[in-house]
Amino acid sequence: MGSIADNLQAVKSRIAQAERAAGRNPGAVALLAVSKTHAPELIREARAAGQRAFGENYVQEALDKMARLAELDLEWHLVGPLQSNKTRVVAERFHWVHTLEREKTARRLAEQRPAGMAALNVLVQVNASGEASKSGVAPAEVPALVAAVAALPNLRLRGLMAIPEPGAPRARFDEIDALYERLRGKFGLDTLSLGMSDDMEAAIAAGSTLVRIGTAIFGARRKVRDAA
Repeated sequence: MGSIADNLQAVKSRIAQAERAAGRNPGAVALLAVSKTHAPELIREARAAGQRAFGENYVQEALDKMARLAELDLEWHLVGPLQSNKTRVVAERFHWVHTLEREKTARRLAEQRPAGMAALNVLVQVNASGEASKSGVAPAEVPALVAAVAALPNLRLRGLMAIPEPGAPRARFDEIDALYERLRGKFGLDTLSLGMSDDMEAAIAAGSTLVRIGTAIFGARRKVRDAA
């Protein structure tokens, strides 16, 4: 692995090349640096190289990093499962939640978002492959949840997120994009969070507007246990 700055540049080059290959406009795909399990110092390096948005899986780990990096202008995304006992602090501290899968959780976030703060950006997570081990909503249930979330105050429904199974066929990415396109105009969606280090090219070809990249930027992740 090179430096964080070099890795970021390499990832951005991959994104730009994939955009060109898919006939997408330059800059159509945003980059979320997934910093889960990595030290705050690496996030600081990435910020110095121009990266602002970071994704975290574990709420307590993210809060610790927020405290240590408070002087930086950072945008924090929760990309891991959201436990019901963590909704208040997530509503208070995060800018985005990528893993919404229950209306009850959405209502809690809406109620707990502090007055005066901008609306919390949220994505509905789709379990496109039907794997029992994967979080998310079955595709057939997505429209109803999207409609319910879109009606809530203090939340801004931005779109969908999905994690296709490793080695998923291109058709899987296209299915997710087709679902997104069906809902996009009706609900004003603008974000399809699809694609990681190993499959970002397939995701961009299918229409992803945001890729979540960790390993290609920060290297292999360390084991971290979230505090209750």
